[in-house]
Amino acid sequence: MKRDSFLTSLERDAEMDKSLRPDISETPIKGVRSNIVQSIRAFRVQDLQDSARALGQHFLYANLSAAQSKQDVLDLIAQQFMLPNHFGKNFDALYDCMTDPVHKSGPQPGFIVVLEQIPATAKFDKEAREQLLDIFRDTADYWGERKIPFRCFYSFL
Repeated sequence: MKRDSFLTSLERDAEMDKSLRPDISETPIKGVRSNIVQSIRAFRVQDLQDSARALGQHFLYANLSAAQSKQDVLDLIAQQFMLPNHFGKNFDALYDCMTDPVHKSGPQPGFIVVLEQIPATAKFDKEAREQLLDIFRDTADYWGERKIPFRCFYSFL
């Protein structure tokens, strides 16, 4: 009996928590598809962070302005996303860290990711930038298959 009333209480709390969260139509990202990688354009980082908080989603932010090379980019992402120490610091390892272990850790509410000031240098050229964005596109597809929103916004330096 106590167990039933406890579950009912938990369910009630969860329902109340849902009703306190705004619908996505009440946030600045209301017109943004749920699984996409796109230029940050008119969005402000603070608005994206506020949207993630309001929707109960994870917010991941990396400022890459100090990066000059692929290794610098991966180091900064690992540091700012707080990736595990065993992160292999290559694009495949980045994809792996953004998908499978997170999925296995339990239900996920969604993600809003910001990659700000991706470098445009000789050591991180157009091909490297596209490879980086492809990792996040693949990650968006991975979460999309699981019906979990994953929105990634980026800007170039």
